[in-house]
Amino acid sequence: MGDAYSTINDNDFSSEDALLKMAIIHHRFESIHPFYDGNGRTGRILNVLYLVKEGLLDIPVLYLSRYINQYKTRYYELLQKTSAENQWEEYILYMLKGIEETSKQTIEIIRGIRDLMKKQKDLMKSTLPKIYSQDLLNNIFMHPYTRVRVLSQALSVQGRTAKKYLDELESIGILEKKALNKKSALYINIDLMKLLSGVNKNKEI
Repeated sequence: MGDAYSTINDNDFSSEDALLKMAIIHHRFESIHPFYDGNGRTGRILNVLYLVKEGLLDIPVLYLSRYINQYKTRYYELLQKTSAENQWEEYILYMLKGIEETSKQTIEIIRGIRDLMKKQKDLMKSTLPKIYSQDLLNNIFMHPYTRVRVLSQALSVQGRTAKKYLDELESIGILEKKALNKKSALYINIDLMKLLSGVNKNKEI
């Protein structure tokens, strides 16, 4: 772990080198493999936290997991090759490409969420004006799938009121209800879930 820490704190890198430094830190962390489980996830979280630390991100919204998992074989080949041969160029280009693709996807998702939120807001206001509130709208975007109890607590309303809200949102097609058992159900913002899970799966490196 000391090698990874020393790289993070190495001031010889200028701010323009932050993306290169992130790639090097990631490689060193994955090479150390310090934990019994969860090293991959932890390494990818470190990526985004480092970019926040360096001021390249305001909030941690850029996650490389989708890209790395999509090209997992190539990822492990390059990790191994870099360790064995000390040849960094291909690995760093792979990581930079991942940052580029993930950045584009993240922008696409954010724009999609903004547009979907406006669409669902307009629909709620026009068809369900009695129950519409910005807090209700925000909640079904903060929780793409939710339950009566969750909404009840979030909005500080009784359970039957929360259930009425969710059932009415289902009736106009914003939510889809999935029964878990006789007494419990999930309410899913299907369009939001599709947006979050279906961005550009067929890109090539």
